[in-house]
Amino acid sequence: MKVTSGRVQQPAKPRGSKIQTRILKQDLTGDFKSKKNELPDGLNKKRLQILLKGYGEYPTKYRMFIWRSLLQLPENHTAFSSLIDKGTHVTFLNLQKKYPIKSRKLLRVLQRTLSALAHWSVIFSDTPYLPLLAFPFVKLFQNNQLICFEVIATLIINWCQHWFEYFPNPPINILSMIENVLAFHDKELLQHFIDHDITSQLYAWPLLETVFSEVLTREEWLKLFDNIFSNHPSFLLMTVVAYNICSRVPLLNCNLKDDFETVEDMQAEADQQRVEDEAWYQKQELLRKAEETRREMLLQEEEKIIQQRQRLAAVKRELQVKEMHLQDAARRRFLKLQQDQQEMELRRLDDEIGRKVYMRDREIAATARDLEMRQLELESQKRLYEKNLTENQAAVAKEMRADADAYRRKVDLEEHMFHKLIEAGKTQSQKTQKVIKENLAKAEQACLNTDWQIQSLHKQKCDDLQRNKCYQEVAKLLRENRRKEIEILNAMVEQEAKKWKEAEGKEFCLRSAKKASALSDASRKWFLKQEINAAVELAENPCHKEEPRFQNEQEDASCLPRTSHLNDSSEMHPSTQISLNRRAVEWDTTEQNLIQKVRNLRQRLTAQARHRCQTPHLLAA
Repeated sequence: MKVTSGRVQQPAKPRGSKIQTRILKQDLTGDFKSKKNELPDGLNKKRLQILLKGYGEYPTKYRMFIWRSLLQLPENHTAFSSLIDKGTHVTFLNLQKKYPIKSRKLLRVLQRTLSALAHWSVIFSDTPYLPLLAFPFVKLFQNNQLICFEVIATLIINWCQHWFEYFPNPPINILSMIENVLAFHDKELLQHFIDHDITSQLYAWPLLETVFSEVLTREEWLKLFDNIFSNHPSFLLMTVVAYNICSRVPLLNCNLKDDFETVEDMQAEADQQRVEDEAWYQKQELLRKAEETRREMLLQEEEKIIQQRQRLAAVKRELQVKEMHLQDAARRRFLKLQQDQQEMELRRLDDEIGRKVYMRDREIAATARDLEMRQLELESQKRLYEKNLTENQAAVAKEMRADADAYRRKVDLEEHMFHKLIEAGKTQSQKTQKVIKENLAKAEQACLNTDWQIQSLHKQKCDDLQRNKCYQEVAKLLRENRRKEIEILNAMVEQEAKKWKEAEGKEFCLRSAKKASALSDASRKWFLKQEINAAVELAENPCHKEEPRFQNEQEDASCLPRTSHLNDSSEMHPSTQISLNRRAVEWDTTEQNLIQKVRNLRQRLTAQARHRCQTPHLLAA
């Protein structure tokens, strides 16, 4: 069977039937196209195709929304509920036995969707590939069974509508179209299929049954259906042809039918392995980035901690300064309060002293008035008794004057002593107040110094505890580093010993090789010397026979020490022994070549000598 490339032949139309057509105006055609490109939810099919052509896929976040708009799903909840209410179809009761799925939820959703499709159309209950066709959509829309059902139904109606013309057989018409397209684009591949009795039911129909879900990864499958839903229904058939053309190299290498059946599985496994490798590399890259991010976060956290410590130290210093200022203000307020109290006490004492002075002045004034009255009385008595007194009156008057003077002196002395006592009490009170103030200031300063020393000791204790903790951590790290250094030093010592041992072995091998080389050079020089001497002798005496000479040379050569027997092979390393044997073989070959050259040279010299010897005889004759 030969396949010819060319245009696909369309079925002939009957002559009697004529289709009446009407030419539309240009603007109406433009309006129709624009309306055709317009999709629900404000989308435009032309713009979506441009977006898909530019990026190769729709955004993952909006893919389901775009699919629903492209397929123009009705979202008929009432009709779907009526199909679901009919229960599980008899055909799919034992679905788990034929398709063992680990996820019970996924199995249940698949069973419900297939039952709804079977209730919707009876032909689907006898469609063997329906679970394979519906499974990827069920897995994708398992959380929205209505959308899942309507997507599958829309796919079957628009993209698979001609699959059932030869039911229950595969769609021969569709497969023939795929075969014709393959013949147009890759005639060699199709001829290869024909030569090995491979039909489109083997290389095309399995891809259509599973809608590429078994040969593509999830991401590749989603990208494929982005393009299928955005293009003409024939795009699905072109995808089958394109997949076979992309796999033409392994397909052309297949010669058995079983190989053709397994090549697609192998291709899918290779793609899956490639995806797993890419996922592993991406995972490693993500782990590396996560590690870098974690290190950056740790560095940032350390910087934040350092900044927080610096801010905390600054706050502590500010608090200490504020505390010192508050302590100084409190001390100043306390001193001012004490000063006010002392001033109040002094004012009270001044008032008391003034009151006492006032009372004393009043007493002095009263006493002066009494003295004046007394003096007036005395003068009146004097005037009364002047007439009656005699000579002794003068003595009495003198005595009275003496008593009055003594009394005045006594009063002055008492006043002087009283003023002196007041001044002494005032001085003593001032001294006592001064001493009390000094002692109070000293006690307050001692209290402040004690508080400051207590705070300083507490701070030193906290610093000592923190420093001790840091010292312990550093000591622990030093011990760990010391242990690791000891391990590294031990490993280095072992490596050094191994290297020295290896160097000694190599040095021994080198000495042996040098010794063998020296012996070989000596034997070669001796042999060359013997050959040169023999050649010279033969040139001088060409008429002598050479056989004894050759015998002597063979005997001498047999007596020469051979380099291959000089060294004890049992003492060398196997690899060294092999290399030395190889060198010995090379030297022997070189030596034989030199011997052959020397022999040739000697033969030429002998021939020349014989020729010279024969020439005089001929001239003489």
